[in-house]
Amino acid sequence: MTDVLLIALLAFLGAAAAGLLGALVLRLSRRRSLVVSLTVVAAVAVTAMLAGTLAVAWAMFLSPHDLTVVTTVVAMAAVVSLVTAMLLGRWVAARSRDLTLAARSLGDGGTFAAPEAPATAELAALTRELAATSAKLDSSRERERALETSRRELVAWISHDLRTPLAGLRAMSEALEDGMAVDSGRYLRQIRTEVERMNDMVGDLFQLSRIHAGSLALASTRISVPDLVDDALAGADPVARSHGVRLVGDRVEAVPVEVDGKEMSRVLGNLLINAIRRTPADGTVAVAAHRAGAGVVLSVTDGCGGIPEEDLPRVFDTGWRGTHARTPPAGAGLGLAIVRGIVEAHAGRAEVRNVTGGCCFEVTLPVA
Repeated sequence: MTDVLLIALLAFLGAAAAGLLGALVLRLSRRRSLVVSLTVVAAVAVTAMLAGTLAVAWAMFLSPHDLTVVTTVVAMAAVVSLVTAMLLGRWVAARSRDLTLAARSLGDGGTFAAPEAPATAELAALTRELAATSAKLDSSRERERALETSRRELVAWISHDLRTPLAGLRAMSEALEDGMAVDSGRYLRQIRTEVERMNDMVGDLFQLSRIHAGSLALASTRISVPDLVDDALAGADPVARSHGVRLVGDRVEAVPVEVDGKEMSRVLGNLLINAIRRTPADGTVAVAAHRAGAGVVLSVTDGCGGIPEEDLPRVFDTGWRGTHARTPPAGAGLGLAIVRGIVEAHAGRAEVRNVTGGCCFEVTLPVA
């Protein structure tokens, strides 16, 4: 029993010495290639076995021939282990280089293309994560390009929409100044109309800037949905009458919501005015509200004829005015962007879909 313990002690001391030396080498080479690290690990394992074996062999006073045999066997095992470790390290390093090159293209603004060569489970998991990140970045870039296009269109449209009334105001003011206006009262009324339109446009821009800056302050109170809808219908009724459009709001459930009454009135007002202007005379604009799960859905359905499918994702973008059946009226295309911003500030969502003869805008808000 004492001999066994002595042999175990000698083997442990020899292996421990090799292990400490290997740990030092690994620390010094921790910034080197993976091939070096794997080679060092294999060398430590073989050296530990060799040191323990030699320590025991010397303690047992083996003959020179037997000691040479043992050393040769261990040396051959060491050579095979080191070669295997180097080959494995080169293979893993090659897969890492392929993954590095693929990730570099992702960082340069390209699309990540996963290496075709097989890799270890860890590298395969990293490849999948990089591919998922690449897909998210592609989506973000596409969204950013769409927003940049919308911003450019908005600047162009705003410039045009402001230049036109300003030119008219200048001409009418010069006519009044020169005494050339036959009906000065009509000129003054027209000037006031144009100023009010420009004031509304500037107000929309200011509201949109607050939404984008995240500085929209909400004063939420508990409001009944029927009261909210009734106020919006009352405000839009004169516009509907002037366009010959009938407003309907008889399918509204009595559901309470916690919202900013002023801002939500603006949301419904924008949707109603937008629907009225695009609905032909003798058409109908219907407002409805119903509870759906933990939220309430307010909808405004018009008779515009529908929105082209390719335009549906852009309806709430800043500056979008519509095409084909959605011929835009005067304005800068800010109303629906403001709707989405206010609704999202209330932790809700705004959506649009085509229905028979028109489209339906839906606003989903959490129930109080």
